[in-house]
Amino acid sequence: MATLKADQLKQLEDIFKRFDMDSDGSLTQLELAALLRSLGLKPSGDQLYALLSNMDSNGNGYVEFDELVEAISPHMDSQILVNQDQLLEVFRSFDRDGNGYITASELAGSMAKMGHPLTYKELADTMKEADTDGDGVISFHEFASIMAKSAAEFLGLPVA
Repeated sequence: MATLKADQLKQLEDIFKRFDMDSDGSLTQLELAALLRSLGLKPSGDQLYALLSNMDSNGNGYVEFDELVEAISPHMDSQILVNQDQLLEVFRSFDRDGNGYITASELAGSMAKMGHPLTYKELADTMKEADTDGDGVISFHEFASIMAKSAAEFLGLPVA
């Protein structure tokens, strides 16, 4: 089994914490799916269930951090973590007030600043597509999901 370096372990722990929505120290199947999508992986429902079953070594129906490390270590590519860091950097450039969410006005301002002003319809459509939980803002995991989907579409890959 590959051993993760201390910095990789820390990055993975940061990612885990971002997707542990209720901060209970474990991931539900939905939280695990969001985490995997943010890393560019697109498991089907059946694959996700099998993955959860295989990772859940204590049989409680959730994935704790140590179980995630045990499952991911052999497959860990340092490029995945670099990409996650770069994505977080891009997210922070859109999140002007640094509150952890991108609002419609922050998105519009950032796009205009980059020379790609959005029409009201484009802005509304983008927010609707990205804001999967319907809270009116784009969280990091929603941003990561939409970026992974955009990259996959650009590359002509199947999109989950």
